[in-house]
Order: sequence, then structure tokens, then C-alpha cells
Amino acid sequence: MDSFDAGTGGILRQPKAVWATAGASVVAFMGIGLVDPILPSIAKGLDASASQVSLLFTSYFLITALAMLVTGFVSSRVGGRKTLLLGLALVVVFAGLAGTSDTVGQLVGYRAGWGLGNALFVSTALAVIVGAAAGGSAAAILLYESALGLGMACGPLLGAVLGDASWRYPFFGTAFLMAIGFLCITVFLKEQPKPARKTSLLDPLKALGHGGLASAAVSAFFYNYTFFTVLASRRSC
Repeated sequence: MDSFDAGTGGILRQPKAVWATAGASVVAFMGIGLVDPILPSIAKGLDASASQVSLLFTSYFLITALAMLVTGFVSSRVGGRKTLLLGLALVVVFAGLAGTSDTVGQLVGYRAGWGLGNALFVSTALAVIVGAAAGGSAAAILLYESALGLGMACGPLLGAVLGDASWRYPFFGTAFLMAIGFLCITVFLKEQPKPARKTSLLDPLKALGHGGLASAAVSAFFYNYTFFTVLASRRSC
């Protein structure tokens, strides 16, 4: 019991930079399921078919997946703080633009830009939290995983609450929250030392040479494919 209390205290007693990054991570993960409850409203408002609105998931995740292969290359050269701020800025811009869309094609394109920003932020946030956290990497990872779970759970909720008034409001709401995250990270997070060895573009692919990592990657691929295929098809019907 004492060890649990000590661990809990270690997680809660974190620098402001860690909480700012974790808070922005919650909003970043909210963006994944944000559009789920408003797909029918988007289809009606933009006179789009079910297959067209399902591209909101496709464009977002395709760009996110591809961009994550190069985020290590970027962050090892410009630094974690700048990478986070660049990712947040892109999400603010493209989430805001998504709310102004007049056609489903525009919305799909803006979601792709949103995915790029999200990839830069999410894939860098854990390393930044670990580097800035008090209590070791275990506490930092638990905090990051908590942000992930909270964001995934609250995304559809935010989409439903704001989308009840208009399908555009969830996008504007995300842009507003991410702008707050941008300001908090700007104020509280100092630039961390760059790694001694810069990440190459091929490093993520070389890592798949590890059998355990490759198996986990394949399993995650099929899990996410099934989950979001069912999610999109159910809501766009």
C-alpha cells in the first residue's frame, strides 16, 4: 500500500511542463474519435455519401501513419519542444479550417493536415514527458497512457456535445483547446537537449527487424484497421 501511495504521489508531483504536455496530449487523442458522433451531421450538412465522410478517418490516419515515420528525424534535429509546437500549430490551423469547410473534399484535406500535426505532436510527447518528468520513466509513461485513455474516451463525448448544435463546433473547439496547449507548452516547457545521435529516415524501418516489435506492429495494424473500419461504417450508415 505504501509503495502504491508513493507511486501515485510521484505521478501527481510533476513539473508544470509535464502537465502542459500531458494536457495537450489529451486533446490530441480526443481528435481521433471526435468526428465519430458527427459523421451523419457532416454527411447531411455537406450533402455527402457515407463513403465520402468515412474518408475523414482514412485521410487522418494515413497521413498520421506516414508522418510518424519521419517525426524522429525531425525532432532529433530541431528539438522536442519545437516539434511539439509545430505539431500543435498545425492542428490549430487545420482543425479551425475544418470547421469552415464548404465541401467534404475540403474537410477530408484539412483532416489530413490535422493528421500531420497530430503525428508530430503525439510521437514526440512521450519522449518530452519522460525527459521532463519527476519520478522516473515509469511515472511518465503512466501519465502519458492516462492522457491517451482520457483523450480517446472524451473525444466522442466532446464531438457529441458540441456537435449537437453544429457539426462545425467540435472542430473549432479542438482548435481552441489546442491553442491553449500551445500557449502552455510555450510558457512552461524549456527546450530539452537534443540526442547525441540524430535519427535517420530508415531507423523506424530498421527497428522492425526486431521480431517482438514487428509482431506488435502487425497486431496493432490489424487491430486498428478492424476497430476504425467498424467505427466509421457504423456511424456513417
